[in-house]
Amino acid sequence: MGADPTVGTLLAEGVRRLQGAGTDPAAGTDPPTGATPDLDAQMLLAHALAVPRAHLKSHPESRVAPPAAREFRALLERRAAGEPLAYLTGWREFWTLRLTVTPAVLVPRPETELLVERALALRAAPEGRVAELGTGSGAVALALAAERPRWRIIATDVSPRALEVARANAARLRISVEFRQGSWFEPLAGMCFDLVASNPPYVAADDPAMASRALAYEPRLALTPGADALVSLSAIVRGAPRHLRRGGWLLLEHGAQQGAQVRHELVLAGFRSVRSHRDLAGHERVTEAQYGQI
Repeated sequence: MGADPTVGTLLAEGVRRLQGAGTDPAAGTDPPTGATPDLDAQMLLAHALAVPRAHLKSHPESRVAPPAAREFRALLERRAAGEPLAYLTGWREFWTLRLTVTPAVLVPRPETELLVERALALRAAPEGRVAELGTGSGAVALALAAERPRWRIIATDVSPRALEVARANAARLRISVEFRQGSWFEPLAGMCFDLVASNPPYVAADDPAMASRALAYEPRLALTPGADALVSLSAIVRGAPRHLRRGGWLLLEHGAQQGAQVRHELVLAGFRSVRSHRDLAGHERVTEAQYGQI
């Protein structure tokens, strides 16, 4: 039998395997790292060995025991098939937090950090009542709570499995957020907030993006509301006035081509100061609006 493979040998093998995995952008580029086959291979081998990624670069000649090599190769095959890196390693960096993620929740995207940025910019007060709708892994709510620990934040999600992940993240990070199960504002009857934020599903069911290999692994409920891509966004816009204090803000993440439609709906619903913001790719990604006179 030959000697156990080295770290360097396995990394080279991993890069070759992922480079030959096809040209599906969702499989080859996995935000937020701007992942390449080289980086993917490093992250998967570091995960299999339970070491920091920097350790691989400083010890390329280290031998890898057969169990770890087998685990790495199995992870490679799953990644080559398009499974998101976050599901393979079990975590994703978002804002300043390291979040546990599972196939029960959408993988947090870097563009969603714009939702956090705008919420913090619109409400600088150290105290406040904030709701996040469709929290998934809890990424947005936990990021806001980490920055504004005196805000009272309630996050909702219709999925019990998603809320299990969100609650586990909150417990592990020791961040205080209240999680409630239900669709959009349903668990918030009679409550009003200074700010409401949401990243709802906004991809039409028949959109070609839904055929992407990577999206095939993520919860469909978190990606598409059905044939009408705007139905969830519209429902939140219509429901928000009953749950916003005078002068309160609504922030919505939406598709790159949906900004004009979202702004139109907000104006029709009586919102003012309606404005969209672009993500790092230059796409209109988050729209904010204020309800009522201060």
